[in-house]
Amino acid sequence: MSVRELVVLGTASQVPTRHRNHNGYVLLWDGHGILFDPGEGTQRQMLRAGVAAHDLHRICVTHFHGDHSLGLPGVIQRINLDRVPHDVTVHFPRSGQHFFDRLRYATAYRETVSLVQQPVAEDGQLAATPSFTLDARRLSHPVESFGYRITEPDGRRILPELLAEHGIAGPDVGRLQREGELRGVTLDDVSTVRRGQKFAFVMDTRLCDGVHALAEGCDMLVIESTFLDEDERLATDHGHLTVGQAARVAVDSGVRHLVLTHFSQRYPDPGVFEQQAREAGFDGELTVAQDLLRVPLPKRTT
Repeated sequence: MSVRELVVLGTASQVPTRHRNHNGYVLLWDGHGILFDPGEGTQRQMLRAGVAAHDLHRICVTHFHGDHSLGLPGVIQRINLDRVPHDVTVHFPRSGQHFFDRLRYATAYRETVSLVQQPVAEDGQLAATPSFTLDARRLSHPVESFGYRITEPDGRRILPELLAEHGIAGPDVGRLQREGELRGVTLDDVSTVRRGQKFAFVMDTRLCDGVHALAEGCDMLVIESTFLDEDERLATDHGHLTVGQAARVAVDSGVRHLVLTHFSQRYPDPGVFEQQAREAGFDGELTVAQDLLRVPLPKRTT
């Protein structure tokens, strides 16, 4: 059975707390693991969450502030120590190449794994697999930052009652699926569109076009909400979002499941984030992220 879920490794912003590790998120998608923004302590949080180095196929870094990238040395060395048998592709802002090089070779170790670098320099598609495409969009932060979006291609859902109505059964079903037409009956006649799932990861940013483009129509949006609404000026000055801004993006974009994270250490009560998100008008599935939480993607609507 395919598994699609978000594993939250850490939810703090610049300063970790007793209960919040620095950033780290793993998206498990049909056997493909994508690690987003590994901050300090990510390797240990992976162990606690039951995520192995072998589970990782990609690493996506939004930007090179320490709380989003200082876990890279440990994760990369663990990938090599465990001799992960497949290539691991790393995406990061091209302008931060020198930071990535320093982090990758922060200490001596033996390289045993093919680590494929694919830096991001502009908006657009980064990768295409049979299961999904990966895109990036530029965000608005004091250093160059990109958000990421996973999109599953649309498929078809065969309806048994329509097959019976057209007298198609047995091996003919497979033939119709392969060829698209059988005895004048098309695939459209016996199926409906199965909308592909969409996932977006939006970290440190002010409101900008990239935020809305990434969030549009998502089944799950993981988005920073560093500040409460009363601290909007601080959010703008430091290149961040408030919880109300994040929630309104989700409302405007038709997001089904909103995951709020990246909380400032100044707020001890996570319940206030849920309250302000609801006050901003978001009435869908809502998760105020906690370390080591597993959040399944919503079930398909069709």
